Amino acid sequence: MPWLQLRLNTTEEFADTIGDALMAMGALSVTLMDAEDIPILEPAPGETPLWQNIQMMVLFDAQTDTDHLLCAWRENTLSQHSQDEKFELLEDKDWEREWMDRFEPMKFGERLWICPSWKPIPDQTAVNVMLDPGLAFGTGTHPTTALCLNWLDSLDLQGKTVIDFGCGSGILAIAALKLGAKTVYAVDIDPQAILATEENAKRNDVFDERLVIGKPEAIEGVVVDVIVANILAGPLESLAPQISAHCDSRGKLALSGLLDSQAEAISQTYAQWFEMDPPTFKDEWTRLSGTKVVGV
Repeated sequence: MPWLQLRLNTTEEFADTIGDALMAMGALSVTLMDAEDIPILEPAPGETPLWQNIQMMVLFDAQTDTDHLLCAWRENTLSQHSQDEKFELLEDKDWEREWMDRFEPMKFGERLWICPSWKPIPDQTAVNVMLDPGLAFGTGTHPTTALCLNWLDSLDLQGKTVIDFGCGSGILAIAALKLGAKTVYAVDIDPQAILATEENAKRNDVFDERLVIGKPEAIEGVVVDVIVANILAGPLESLAPQISAHCDSRGKLALSGLLDSQAEAISQTYAQWFEMDPPTFKDEWTRLSGTKVVGV
């Protein structure tokens, strides 16, 4: 049967209470989405972070009297914290199939494909990473992940050691292994990310001695040829000495999770240890890369 969906915009502060109020008014479900396309990259353990500006999609039975509902809602004091309320009719669909159909195989660089498990692999001779959307950040659809995947594809990783700092779904670590890396350390502070990386590694037949998964303590004293860190500007700034110490002389570094406006400051920070390349941009996002200076 069809459904009625109410869309409205609000802020993080009021999302939960507005959702509770609409459920009390007969809503069947409430879904929160980012209203400004800002990703949540590295939540701390135990946190359930939300975006600052939120679009709510509230599902009602198709027989709901929309005029009566909107009138009742506008009499609620919480309505002053919502805007752009709009009803739309939703057809009855196979929503799981609808969601799955949104994801297609994606190519990065010359050799690398990221493929959802339910789609045919476009090129059996390519480097194919099988990865389905899940709880942890990183499916290749966001520009920061795409920038890092393109960078990894451009390197000769044969026999190299790699750290994926803030591994999320494990997509970068798994791609590095499939591109020829000898050993990859996938580290993250989020237990969900560690579990997601393990599951995705199993799906890609790389859950073996070549892959070390754990919290940052797992790389204490480790020095590698290549480091990729797709996190946020704040952690990249504060962790710069630590990240740099893990990179060998003439080793390669890539940093992402950065807005264009943040690139210059982060590049200057890492220039203490690296010869920094010109930044690479995609949409409003940036990837920085560099080569470790000998003797630093």
